[in-house]
Amino acid sequence: MNDVTNGAARRATGAETGFDRRLLPPMLLGSVLNPVNSTIISVALVPIGRALGAPAAQTAWLVSALYLATSLGQPVVGRLIDLFGPRRLFLISTGLVGVAGVVGTLAPNLGVLIGARVLLGFGTCAGYPAAMALVRSEADRTGRDSPAGVLTALAVANQTIAVVGPLLGGLLIAAGGWRATFALNVPLAVAAVLLGLWRLPGPKAPSARARASGGVAAQLDLLGMGLFAATLVSLLLFLMNLRPPDWYLLLAVAASATAFALRELRATAPFIDLRVLGGNTPLLATYARALVAYVVAYAFLYGFSQWSEDGHGLTPFHAGLVQIPMFVVGIGVSIVSGRRRGVRGKLLVGAAGQIVACVVLLTLTGTSPLWTLVLVALIFGLPQGLNNLALQNSVYFQADPERTASSAGLLRTFAYMGSMIASSASAASFGQRADTDGMHHLAWIMLGAGVLYLLLTVFDRTLGRVATSPGRHVVPCRRVGSGAAAGRTRRAR
Repeated sequence: MNDVTNGAARRATGAETGFDRRLLPPMLLGSVLNPVNSTIISVALVPIGRALGAPAAQTAWLVSALYLATSLGQPVVGRLIDLFGPRRLFLISTGLVGVAGVVGTLAPNLGVLIGARVLLGFGTCAGYPAAMALVRSEADRTGRDSPAGVLTALAVANQTIAVVGPLLGGLLIAAGGWRATFALNVPLAVAAVLLGLWRLPGPKAPSARARASGGVAAQLDLLGMGLFAATLVSLLLFLMNLRPPDWYLLLAVAASATAFALRELRATAPFIDLRVLGGNTPLLATYARALVAYVVAYAFLYGFSQWSEDGHGLTPFHAGLVQIPMFVVGIGVSIVSGRRRGVRGKLLVGAAGQIVACVVLLTLTGTSPLWTLVLVALIFGLPQGLNNLALQNSVYFQADPERTASSAGLLRTFAYMGSMIASSASAASFGQRADTDGMHHLAWIMLGAGVLYLLLTVFDRTLGRVATSPGRHVVPCRRVGSGAAAGRTRRAR
């Protein structure tokens, strides 16, 4: 079914008056496949390590492998979604999630299990860019920006699955061992594929820009994608091996990053348009905030979970229960704050919440009463709800509309780079065991990242202009090939 047929079908049902709510089920399910695997693994790391005889420094690769694959895949798949539409990429990626679930369930050793997590990373990389692309396409179809409630629903869905994830992980481990946390992906993938086949629109026609650039094929910057991948892989290997003998990897990072920048600046249709991105300072600032925010968030998610089991003696199930208050608060905050258009206030309060939570984390010991662990989780719920929503909404209003999916994917790339740094910091802090001294060392790193996040927010004067009124929102952006800045206008609802 092509776009014209889909549009007619929606108009026949009266969907043209607003966002087509029938798109929500595949959007929401696809976008939560990554967070469900992120949160479940947080309580499975210790049982996996014990079962396979691997220390915390090695099981940290289960975290980094997924985020490396997703960091590579999200902007690549997002770019393909911008060109071809979400349906085909969504179906292929979510089908891969099911394959990864089978491989992980049957994995005989840690190496194969890491491979399964790589497959999961690539399999889950289409959901979020596809959802953001659908929000943008519905805005274009209806002639007005999609309701704030749709963007809020995406954030709340991720928060909700984060609530379920640790607890569900603990239940699955108790019932069927850690392998059950991988088997869960099989029914989720089947449901996502069926919903995608049923609800998602067909392939989109090439845009005017694509036709002017020589067609869709000419817009696939394969060399740029390869250099981007080389840069991220080199960076991850460096972060996971922070020892002097491995510092040569910094040279590989610098070389591949330089080659990538030169390629993108000269390419007719670059994978990541550095000329446009460089002229969009607000979007660059949002990406920087995402990186440091997720250093804090993921260091807490994985580090605190491991410490609560190893250093405090909780079971995986109870470690999951302790984190539930964080996600419940996050959901409530997202729902309430989602009704407000501005993002600056959300980011400032979220930054303050991160700092306070890190300070409290420094006071915990292996003999701290359980209520203090719950208190830390409650405080972390505030930035968990505010930061995710504010960063997502910022990208939606700051990005080039024709690159909405790839810009959303790039947001996740920076977030997952933050998760890689967090994973590396956890591995360096804990070593063989997640003890209290290691947790305090990790908390100091988190506190430094939280302070940097606050500074990036306080000194960003552009945040007050992001979706602050129901009028027209203008984001200056340099167009490729033009010597002057071109205005981009969009209706902010």
